[in-house]
Amino acid sequence: MRYIILLFAASLLFACQDKRQDNQVDSSTPEPAERPLLDLDEANRLAELPIACIEKEYPNKLNQTLSSDEDLLPPRNLHPSFYGCFDWHSSVHGHWSLVMLLKNFPGLDKPEEMKKFLSDRLTAENIAGEVEYFRKEQNKTFERTYGWAWLLKLAQELYTWDTDFARDLYAKLYPLAELISDMYIDFLPKLSYPIRVGTHNNTAFGLSFAWDYAIATGNDSLMLSIKKRAGDFYLYDTQCPMSWEPGGNDFLSPCLEEADIMRKILDQKEYGEWLKNFLPELADPSYTLEPGIVGDRADGQLAHLDGLNFSRAWCLYGIASSLPGYGHLAKIADEHIRYSLPNITDGHYEGGHWLASFALLALDSQ
Repeated sequence: MRYIILLFAASLLFACQDKRQDNQVDSSTPEPAERPLLDLDEANRLAELPIACIEKEYPNKLNQTLSSDEDLLPPRNLHPSFYGCFDWHSSVHGHWSLVMLLKNFPGLDKPEEMKKFLSDRLTAENIAGEVEYFRKEQNKTFERTYGWAWLLKLAQELYTWDTDFARDLYAKLYPLAELISDMYIDFLPKLSYPIRVGTHNNTAFGLSFAWDYAIATGNDSLMLSIKKRAGDFYLYDTQCPMSWEPGGNDFLSPCLEEADIMRKILDQKEYGEWLKNFLPELADPSYTLEPGIVGDRADGQLAHLDGLNFSRAWCLYGIASSLPGYGHLAKIADEHIRYSLPNITDGHYEGGHWLASFALLALDSQ
């Protein structure tokens, strides 16, 4: 009996020691996660996505308004430059991705193939066909303003790339960029209320990309139009409900996209005061924001949430780099990228036809 008691006591002692050891391991400080980086290997990996789709005509979602039987044409006839990658705006995404990668990574594996794609698609004749499509009466709202914004982002990337190749392509793209700039200037005074959604029609997103183009190219008329309307729409907004985000198919954050455009049009002091009223919780160093969870990447709508993680990241990096005391937001941005980045080259075309551009923007915003 005494032996059994001693054995039981010994067992308890060893169990307590093991428990203390386990607790010591659990309480140790984890190694900080490395920031996801856009290096040459990652650039080559992401380049494969636009390469694979930029001339892939089908499946295709045209979002077309028909005025007659004559409008029932294949995508390549309707959109001679931007017919691949499932829809018009995603094709523009893909062209921008190729330009951005070629511009920043001279050591890419497939530079000549990428340049040929761009040269073949962005011809003067093809762009004239795109301009003709937009000028038709039934197409005045086509891709407004999401696709418009991406076209200007592509034009900006070419304009700021100091090579003969880029200058030639920009000159060919310019008539479409100029038309879309004029369409913005015409449309914005008519928009009585901003569109506050997490998908394509988000007004703040469209203004933000167009602002970048206007600043880069010195388009004062477009810049002044955007600054006025962004102020009209957003200057007196307060207490944006981040707890309501995300929606189930969002790829943009309504709150953070608004914060992003206001960051660009206000000076630092004005922006700091505005942000304290608009998203006061962001100033708290312990603030947390969970990445959007993708339930099924084979579902094109659910895969939008990978895009949300990337777009949140570029907005958060922008705030962190613009205001003192907000550096902690960069870590939240890192977490969002780490969740989605490994999964966007998984073979699912539903995300693969567009997500490379969002990932590149997020990684380039660090």
